[in-house]
Amino acid sequence: MDLMSILGWILGTLLILGGMITNTNPTTKAVSFNIENIINFGDVPSVLIVIGGTITALMVSFSGKQLAKFPKHLKIIFAPTKYKPEDYIGQIVEFAKKARISGLLALEEDLDKVEDQFMKNSLMMVVDSVEPEKVKLQLETQLDYLDERHAQDRAIYDKGSSYAPAFGMIGTLIGLINLMQNLSDIGAIGPNMGVALITTFYGTILSNFIFSPISNKLKIRHEEEYLCKMIICEGVQAIQAGENPNFIEERLAQLLPKGKYVAGNDSGSEKQ
Repeated sequence: MDLMSILGWILGTLLILGGMITNTNPTTKAVSFNIENIINFGDVPSVLIVIGGTITALMVSFSGKQLAKFPKHLKIIFAPTKYKPEDYIGQIVEFAKKARISGLLALEEDLDKVEDQFMKNSLMMVVDSVEPEKVKLQLETQLDYLDERHAQDRAIYDKGSSYAPAFGMIGTLIGLINLMQNLSDIGAIGPNMGVALITTFYGTILSNFIFSPISNKLKIRHEEEYLCKMIICEGVQAIQAGENPNFIEERLAQLLPKGKYVAGNDSGSEKQ
């Protein structure tokens, strides 16, 4: 469970609501709280323009199949798969040692114990004596596909982040136009001005508090998975080439941030 994402959204919501209900006396500078202030931020026309407009724009921009992934993306954010590159390096090194001692065919008996399907399929190609060029092409193609697929998923939220403020501006223009058309009606000034301002507020919240954070967190999740997949690609090709396990370990360790993995340490723990 990703507590930072949960706490971030909860704390952000509380702070925004706190700002809504907080009043400061301009004379005494005394701070007071009035929960009724929240009513001032509720406006049906603004909801229709910003939220409705953003959703319909996304419906035009993407397929229903892509938009239906929203629950899956939330699961990735709040309950992500744990990718530990140190463990992947350790597994690759163990396979490299066994292949060096007993040959590539000896790896087959341990493949059932491999939980990562990508690693399992990659090693299977090596065991099946697939040509190195074809193995490299297959692995790189799968990495490219992973990168493209995840980029398409993030594009939904990147577009939403740009659409929401745009519809906020549209709402502002609608409110100002209605305001200018009814300047003689004092009672219409407040509601129209409310639409003009609240739509901008809604658009900014959707963009910076919903869509952008989701997109950024999905990018982080992608980078975690992509790194482990890249470790598998490099390691499997090195095993097929018969390289020294220690050399493989050192090379794969260089893919991690400095000090994250100590070559020669079986636990793959962080440097203290």
